[in-house]
Amino acid sequence: CRTKSLLFHTDDDRFSDVFCENSKKLINVHLFALAAKHYSLPNLGVCTPLEEILEALRGDSQGASIKTDEFMNNKKSHEVQAMSELVDKIAKYCGLKQVIDIGSGKGYLSSFLSMQYNLKVYGIDSSKTNTNGAHERNRKLKKHWKTYQSRARANSETQRLEKPIKNEIKCKAINEKPLNNNSSLQSQDQGTTQDLVPACVFTEVAVSETSKQTEINLAQAQSDESKLSEETLGILNVLPADAVEVFSSSHCNYGEVCEEEKARRKMAFIRAKESKSSESNLYFPLTSYVSAETELSDIITDLEDCIMVGLHTCGDLAANTLRIFTAKPEIKAVCSVGCCYHLLSEQYENQEDCTEEVWGFPMCQYLKDKGWCCGRNARMSACLLPTESLFYRAVLQVIIEEIYGVTKSDRHVGKIFSKSSSFLDYVRKSLKKLELDDSKLPDSCIMDYYEKYKHRMNELEAFNMLKVVLAPCIEVLILLDRLCYLKEQNSIAWSGLVKLFDPVKSPRCCAVIALKKQSCL
Repeated sequence: CRTKSLLFHTDDDRFSDVFCENSKKLINVHLFALAAKHYSLPNLGVCTPLEEILEALRGDSQGASIKTDEFMNNKKSHEVQAMSELVDKIAKYCGLKQVIDIGSGKGYLSSFLSMQYNLKVYGIDSSKTNTNGAHERNRKLKKHWKTYQSRARANSETQRLEKPIKNEIKCKAINEKPLNNNSSLQSQDQGTTQDLVPACVFTEVAVSETSKQTEINLAQAQSDESKLSEETLGILNVLPADAVEVFSSSHCNYGEVCEEEKARRKMAFIRAKESKSSESNLYFPLTSYVSAETELSDIITDLEDCIMVGLHTCGDLAANTLRIFTAKPEIKAVCSVGCCYHLLSEQYENQEDCTEEVWGFPMCQYLKDKGWCCGRNARMSACLLPTESLFYRAVLQVIIEEIYGVTKSDRHVGKIFSKSSSFLDYVRKSLKKLELDDSKLPDSCIMDYYEKYKHRMNELEAFNMLKVVLAPCIEVLILLDRLCYLKEQNSIAWSGLVKLFDPVKSPRCCAVIALKKQSCL
């Protein structure tokens, strides 16, 4: 397979001097950095540009776009906006109305897909706390959604009105500008001149032409208003009836137009009433643990042809999302962005070839045949953490070993660093989470450890920079393993990697996308 040979080919001769042959230690940092860049995803050229995907899936735009940064942070807003647009286009292309969001968390993506794009979304998360939070957040979002829509409509209308004004000013400026090269223009035929100069230069100022343009603008405005009204009716199905504010037009005059407006309002009221009677909730947060063997029909009673999505699904969940996609005929497409590679399970990590279990890595048969293994250290290198966070954790580990005699534990500290005000606070919170008695450790002792190792922060900084250089290579290996797994499936019409997010805003920016043959060819 050409794809496999391209994805996993190694240039041993070119980069053979990066590590010492005997000690296996790093001896050439510069060459190490060049090798890492050589094997990064952008350099391999295996990603499909997002613009090409959107063009291939081209369809009608949704109209006025809601600014998600009004109810999400900047990072989450960027992710949800980009992914929801792609998911909606895939769903339209494949004729799908149902979405299953695996590892939906607090429901940011799910709620936006249901409200902005009128898709029926089931968000599945293993945490009951997340599910309850998603319910509450969705309730509040629905309450204020009409306000967000009003703003989006106002912005869209302002931009639409400003565009003709700008064009008119531009044309007027060109009309008033004297033509200095009259002799050269006269030597050209009229058709050529009209191709070179904007048409407004040759427009005669006449009442008939102005009237004609006015009629065109009015017709366009009525068309846009009609389209906007239809989009408004669509979103009313999402909102409860008591939250519906019927769309009213500022251009409404008495007579025929008002009768149309009355009809729209009546229809909106009827639909809103029907919406309330059926509980009109297009987003359903559910609590369930999902594995490769999960039967979705046991969780979703009205399962139909659908697209499965996952935004930053952790560890094995991203791999299992792809396995479920290939195994279930109802799932016609998938769009998955994984993260937390350090949580992946590996089949060959302990040199045990167990065929009875499902592992997070490797997925494709190509790497299975080679018994490929990353190892925990490599997977941890793919996790980008602040140097200070690494330093806190390193000193904490010394404290736990020397004071408590613990060298290994099944418990994890987790994301305590971001919630800690100082190193002292970090140690206290960590010890409590690890269920270790912190009363035997005075503050002065904790700070003594900090001062003892503070001078080695530069070493940790250098180590962290090497991790940053290596991280894209580890991620490439994992992503290409997943892509090759999809390439091995006969039911897949198309699969690829797409850089979906801005890596500065969202480092885990690549999506694995696939469409099945029977629904999308």
